[in-house]
Parts: sequence; C-alpha cells; structure tokens
Amino acid sequence: MNNFPSDGPGGVLTRPGRFHQWRIRKDRAARWLIALGGTTVLFFIVLIFFYLLWVVLPLFFAARVDLQASFVTSGPAARDTVLLAMDERRTLGMRLLPDGRALFFSLGDGEPAGAGRIPLREDESIVVAARAAELDGAVAVATDKGRVYLFRHAYEARFTGGVETREILPRIEFPFGEEPVIESGAGAPSLLALSIGRDGFVVAAANPEGRIWLNRAEARESFLTGERELVSDRQTLDRPIEPTGLAIGSARSWLYAGDRFGNLHALDLRSGRWVEPLALFPSAVTGLATLAGGESLVAGSRNGELVQVFPVREGGQVAPRPIRRFEPLEEPVQALLPESHRRGFAVLGEQGALGLYHATSGRRLLVRERMASDSLAAALSPRADHLLLLREDGLMDLFDVENRHPEVSFATLWQEVWYEKYPGPAFVWQSSAASDRFEAKYSLVPLVFGTIKAAVYAMVVAIPLALMSAVYTAFFMSPRLRNWLKPGIEMMAAMPTVILGFLAGLWFAPYLEKNLAGFLLLIPVLLAGLVLLSLLRLLLPQRWSAARFRGKEPLLLIPAVVGLVLLAFALDDPIQAAFFGGSLSHWLEASAGIPFDQRNSLVVGVAMGFAVVPIIFSLAEDALHDVPDALARGSLALGATPWQTLVRVVLPVASPGIFSALMIGFGRAVGETMIILMVTGNTPIMDWNLFEGMRTLAANITIEAPESELNSSHYRILFLSALVLFIFTFLVNTAAAIIRQRLRSRYSAL
Repeated sequence: MNNFPSDGPGGVLTRPGRFHQWRIRKDRAARWLIALGGTTVLFFIVLIFFYLLWVVLPLFFAARVDLQASFVTSGPAARDTVLLAMDERRTLGMRLLPDGRALFFSLGDGEPAGAGRIPLREDESIVVAARAAELDGAVAVATDKGRVYLFRHAYEARFTGGVETREILPRIEFPFGEEPVIESGAGAPSLLALSIGRDGFVVAAANPEGRIWLNRAEARESFLTGERELVSDRQTLDRPIEPTGLAIGSARSWLYAGDRFGNLHALDLRSGRWVEPLALFPSAVTGLATLAGGESLVAGSRNGELVQVFPVREGGQVAPRPIRRFEPLEEPVQALLPESHRRGFAVLGEQGALGLYHATSGRRLLVRERMASDSLAAALSPRADHLLLLREDGLMDLFDVENRHPEVSFATLWQEVWYEKYPGPAFVWQSSAASDRFEAKYSLVPLVFGTIKAAVYAMVVAIPLALMSAVYTAFFMSPRLRNWLKPGIEMMAAMPTVILGFLAGLWFAPYLEKNLAGFLLLIPVLLAGLVLLSLLRLLLPQRWSAARFRGKEPLLLIPAVVGLVLLAFALDDPIQAAFFGGSLSHWLEASAGIPFDQRNSLVVGVAMGFAVVPIIFSLAEDALHDVPDALARGSLALGATPWQTLVRVVLPVASPGIFSALMIGFGRAVGETMIILMVTGNTPIMDWNLFEGMRTLAANITIEAPESELNSSHYRILFLSALVLFIFTFLVNTAAAIIRQRLRSRYSAL
C-alpha cells in the first residue's frame, strides 16, 4: 500500500506527485531541447550546402549579350572607318580614319572626346589595320603606298577634383618611333599582322600575289651609352599561296598565312623554315587571329568552321597542329575578335551572326543570328565585357557582354584537356602564373585523386594498427592494464595535427630519406622476429608459461619490438652500402627510374595514420567491448577456442561499430589539411608512387583561397572543390550508414 498518495484531501498534490510532475516536465524539456539541437545542426548543414551551391552556380550560367546604348557617330561618314576600338574602362571609343586621324568619342552619347594623328606622308591613306594580341591598344596600319606604321592608343585617368571627378585623357603613342617599320614600295598590302611587346615587335604585310614583307625588331640597350636602339631584320618572302589571312603568334616565333583552298601555311621565324601546310577546311580561310598569351591561333572559313591551332613537339620537331574544332557559326566568318586577357574570342559572320567562343573549354558559348547584318567595324573591350558595332547608317551600338566564366565546363573540370606547350591531353591543375594572359588549368581530377591517395595510404597504416590493438585490448588484455592503456591512446586524438605535421615534415621526412632501407625492413624484421620469439617461448620452463602472463603480453612484447626496430635500422647502412650505392633514395631515381621526393606519400601515410589510429581504435574497441559477455562465454562453453569465438561470434556482432569506426577514420583522413600542407610538396600529380607527394582538395582550398580574386572563376572553383568534398563525404557517410544498418540487422539475432 502506498503511504504517500499523489492526491491528498481536496485534490491537493502531495510531495511525491509534485516530484513526478517535475520529472515529466524535465523529460519533456530535454526531449524538445535535443530535438531543437538536432534540427539546428541539420539546418546549418543544409544551409552550408546551399551556400556552396549558390557560389558555384554562376560558373555554369549561359553567356548573354544585351544592348546597353545606341548613338550616332560624329565626324566623317561611317564607311571611312578603318578601325574601331575601346579603352579598358569602357569610357571612350576610337575611330581610325584613312587620313591617319584617330577620333575619340564618349561611349555614353557619342560626343567627341579628343583626337590624335598618325604622321602619314602626303597623298597616303590607310587601307588596312591589325591589332596586337599582347599589348592593349597596339595597332599596325598599312597605307596604299606600301608603308606600315605602328602606334598605340592609350588612356590616362586624372582626378583633378577628387575621386568623383575622373577624367579620361586619350592620346596616340609611338613606342618604336614615328617612322614606317615596313616600306614595300609595291602598292597597298591586303593583309597585315602584328605581334608586339615592350622589347620589340614582329610585323608582316602581304599582297594578294603572295609576297610577304616581314620586319623583326628588337630593342637593345647599348653597353656604352645605355641608350636603347632598335635593331631590325627586314625580309621579303615569296610564297605563291594567294593569302586570305595573316597572323603572327604571340611569342613572335611563328608566322601563319591562310589561303583560298583552306590550307594554313606556317613559317618558323627562328629557323626560317616553312612547315608542311595544314589542310584545315574544304573552303577558303576567311579569318585568322592569335589568341592572347601563347601561340594559339584561331582560323575561320567561308563555311563558318572554326579550328584552333598551336605548335606541338613531335619527333624532335615543333610544328603547328589542329587541336580542336568548334561548333560552326553556320555562315561565312567575316571577323575574329580575340579577347585581350583570356583564350576567348568573338566571331562575326557575313550575315550578321555573332558567336562567343572559348578555346580552352572548346565551347560555343553564345550565338545570335542577324545581330549585326550591316556592321562595318566592331571592337571588343580589353576586358571582353562590352562589344561595339558601327553600322552603315553611322549608328553605333554598345552591347553589354555577360560572360564571366567561359573557361569552366564539364570537360575542363573532369576530362583531359590539351593545353598549349603540352604533348597531349592531360589532367592539370594550375590556377595562376606570373602573366595575366596565362591559360588557367582547372582540372579537379588531380585534386580528387590526391585526396583519395592520401586517405588510402593513411588507412593502410591506421587500419591494421588500430583494429588489432582494439581486438587485443577488448578481448585479451587484462582489465587493469586496459584501464591504463585505452585512455592513453584516446588522448592521442587530442593532439593538434599541426604538431604531427611539424614533426613529420621537419624530422621524420629527412630521417626517412636517409634511412629508407631500414624503414622498409621494419615489417619483415618484426614479422620474422615475433614468429621466432613465439617458437622460442615453447622452449621456456613451465613457470614461464603463457598462462602466467595472459592479458599482460605487452609488458613482454614492448622490449622485444623495440629491439627488433633497432635491429632493422642497424641493418640500414650495411644494406644501402652493399646493394644501393650508399643511398636507396638516390638509387630509386638513378637506376630504377622511380621519382623520389623527401616529403612523399609514405611520410603522409605514417603521419596521418597516427592521427587516425586513436579514432578508429577508440570506437572499434568500444564496439568490441560492448558485445555481451554471455555470447563469448556461451561460445567458449560449447568448446570453441578464444580465436574461434573472436572470429565467429564477437567480430560479427561488433561489425556495425567497427565499420562505423573505419568510416569515421576515413572521413577524418579525407578532410585532413595541416599534415598534407606540411608533409607533402603539394604538387597536383596523378601517380600512385609511394615516394611522391600529392595535393588534396582540402589542402588546395587552404593554400589558394586567400589569393583568389573575389567572384573570379578561380574563387568559385575553390568553392566547387569544397562542394565536391561535401558531397563526397555525404555519400560515403550515407553508404556507411546503410551498410552498418544491414550488418546490424544481419547479426542482431546472435
């Protein structure tokens, strides 16, 4: 009979009733608090995913071209325009007239903004002009008298009244003087090409009969006076090809000429050798343009076909080769407008179609039909974000070009790409270089490979050590010794990985390089030594039987293991001297052809293995120790040996927990950063070689995120790397949860 009823006289709640009510409220509050905490964690995980996705999605937005402004040109008629150009700030435009005048105007309303002049001679007019791909604003013009001049339209920003009063002052410069650089004396050239730098230039002019005038000039500093003088090498070449296009490589080492039969002729300017013509198209070449930064050339045909060409070394010689073909424009190519700082280009067709392309990604990003059917001239801004068209009626259209990430595609991220100066297609990550015209290489495959490689080598080291230690500690070790050993190993998990990386990079890596043979001898020496010690134990007296030390074997084995390790390293010098010329690491490179880096995958595996061992050991040991004693005792009572009980009863029951420990350890290895940064060379290579390094996704983000420009392609691809790592971890954990649940269901009946 209950002496303390819940309800007293008159329904008053007695003391035990109040206690039960308070406990119910606490349980309910704890339940809601736990639910709130779990929901909050899930919410922030989903929020992180969508934030990463929000930053990454602009990489795959389609290009757009929108009309921003239209205005009427002032001055001479539109048909008198030889060249159209814009400044980098998209403030002023320039029209070049046949009489040598350069008229500058505002891109907002077309109002005049200044003028310059090229000092042409009397009775001389410009007939053709060519832009340079390397230097913004550099132009070559050829006159009807066969003379070629070089100039540059430049723009200076002044803030006379403060930051809010910016004024752009245009001018015409002559970086190599006002005198003609070519004087053919044979009439007006029909084609012109220019490649220019701060230290010199190469300019070529050709007439319809195939005569080519070439001037290669270099600015040299006089040893005596310190003055710079221009040293020119002028040549006249006869090549009966009836040229329809002319271009010079950005490195000033190749001259290209297209003909009406669709062939591309190339002259090696270093050796003066014409190489075998390339048959690019079944119809005439109607446009050639050099892309920024390298030797890539884009050729267009009368059928609208487009192909990229650049030199490739084959059989000891370098010769241009067609690398990739683009989706055609489907009308004759009239003009090619290369971008100044990327491998992109715009294409104008004879019927007014506009196409935007990118060479590295090999894509046609946009095509618009009949956009400029009556255009006389076109200009692409240096940043490739605006397009200016001049129509026959004198109307100018300024278009806003939205094309921020043309170099990013599925192919550039996940497939082999053939880059300039590479012998063939390859997976390459190289996000930056000294030049802003560098061809960025954004393949994520080497980073994913490096992530998996580092995790695999870490798990190869960690799994045997952690699982065997967990099995022995949980099933064979004495409880007293276990109570001392397990907390000590678990405390290793709290050690900062920067300390492990520091020790591994500055001490272990040089030590391993010097004593590589001894380290590789560790496993065979330990196995042979322990087997020999086991056999010797049988010869010991009865008082030294195994039963006496059962559960305390580590007290005997630790001295033996230390002795065997010392023996292995003692054999290092004799073995290296006898078989490997004193250094196994040097022998691997010189004789075996195996590259060896001091900070390599072996060092990574050992260092990361020690970081992962405590996690796997702790979780696996708990899973093994939590197996009910009744199962093990029942198996032993039925006549099974301890080993049979372990393999057939304990391990199957504990397998879900052991598998969870392995997956958590694998996830820990995948996300590791500091050890990778400090122990490897962080080179994004794809090789399973144990003696070379790697670069992982996490390490790459850590290295390059501080240097990436906000909202650039590089910046967003780093976020894509984080998203790939996030999804990879999610998939691995999901698969692990499914497998763990199946294991639990399978062995729950034991």
